[in-house]
Amino acid sequence: MSNKSPLSYQERDYRRVHNSGLLASEVKLAETDLHILATELVADQALLAVVKVRTEIEDYIRHQPLFLTSLVPLPFDSNAPASVQAMLAAALTAGVGPMAAVAGVVAEEVGRTLLAQGIAEVIVENGGDLFIARQQPSLIALYAGESRLSGKLGIRLRPEQMPCGLCCSSGTVGHSLSFGVADAAAVLAPTAALADAAATRIGNAVQRRDSRSVSRAVELAKSIAGITGAVVIAGDHLGAWGEIELVRV
Repeated sequence: MSNKSPLSYQERDYRRVHNSGLLASEVKLAETDLHILATELVADQALLAVVKVRTEIEDYIRHQPLFLTSLVPLPFDSNAPASVQAMLAAALTAGVGPMAAVAGVVAEEVGRTLLAQGIAEVIVENGGDLFIARQQPSLIALYAGESRLSGKLGIRLRPEQMPCGLCCSSGTVGHSLSFGVADAAAVLAPTAALADAAATRIGNAVQRRDSRSVSRAVELAKSIAGITGAVVIAGDHLGAWGEIELVRV
């Protein structure tokens, strides 16, 4: 059994555990709380990127309040800002409300902004949702609440898989809305918006902490267009599919 309380993940003490060789920056604005690993300190540039993407999303919500509250996909809006379009598209693909993709979109918008400014490598973590762009293999540990598997397994990413999104939804860890009981539903996808939305959908599908429910969630993952892999953990039960290399941490 993990010796960490689920509350420790709300305190984000996992952020102190990394061996990436990158420098850490923290950016906080309202609900956004980013941990950024990069080849240089990037807090100032990242904060500007956060302000930009949050302003786009908040302005859209003021004109389309259903965007904030809908638990089902909304029609695609080609006149919306790029960040909002990414959320709408991801929600339509995954079958969830668009705000299910918000953490992933913010992480990716910040990460891609930094890359465009010449930062060679970057990992942006936003409440367990990551945008990852590295030039070498990277190992991302899986935290899964009180499951005995928590912190024992990781996903190894190859350089050719990046940039990518790796996002996790949980019904037992953190404050994000989930209708399932998965300790972790992690999704790998070319974009963090899609990974985030799909992780929410797959996590919602885990209604019991048993092998049958985990298997059904993995089968659901296979049906979501565009994602490249998924891992589902519920209690002692684990299922995985796709371009996922699981290794012991």
